[in-house]
Amino acid sequence: MNTIILVSVAYVTAQVFSDIGSLKIVYLLGFSIDAGTFIYPITFTLRDLVHKTAGIKAARLLILTAAVINIFMAFFFWLVALLPADLSVGPQKEFGMVLSPVWRIVLASILAEVISELLDTETYKLWTERVTKKYQWSRVLISNSISVPVDSLVFSWCAFGGKMPSKVVWSIALSNILIKFFTTFLSLPLIYTVGEKPKDAEI
Repeated sequence: MNTIILVSVAYVTAQVFSDIGSLKIVYLLGFSIDAGTFIYPITFTLRDLVHKTAGIKAARLLILTAAVINIFMAFFFWLVALLPADLSVGPQKEFGMVLSPVWRIVLASILAEVISELLDTETYKLWTERVTKKYQWSRVLISNSISVPVDSLVFSWCAFGGKMPSKVVWSIALSNILIKFFTTFLSLPLIYTVGEKPKDAEI
């Protein structure tokens, strides 16, 4: 149970950090990259760990819970930015400039997360039930191979399509995919750090 809690907290934390980071587009090694990409990819493997230890229902619940928390976070930042500042401290405009949500990016991020993570869940389930449970690294690799491109394309085009040149949007999508696959390969051994949920166990 402690493992499930720790992994779930890490998953939600990574989701929140990545959504905040996505508000800034950086330029690195010739690619335009939303900064949330540097932390978000690990969520796919963390989701796999929850799936393995707690089952598919827990994984689905975690995905939807993280989406709700991210929506609440965006509304909270928006509300705080609207509230009048204590002028004896200063205008404090920096908060709104940095954290007041760009709603299109927020909604695109949450939509991409829910679609891709649920797709990852179903792919993981099918692979372990229909193909093999023996090679555990393969369930992570296969599920991520399907969900990562979907996530990157949905987010990039929903968040930036029509607002930025197509070349930049494709650059963001491609860099997302490359970084996420790189993270996938690095995180493959993590699947062996947790035990498999007993078939009839209840969480």
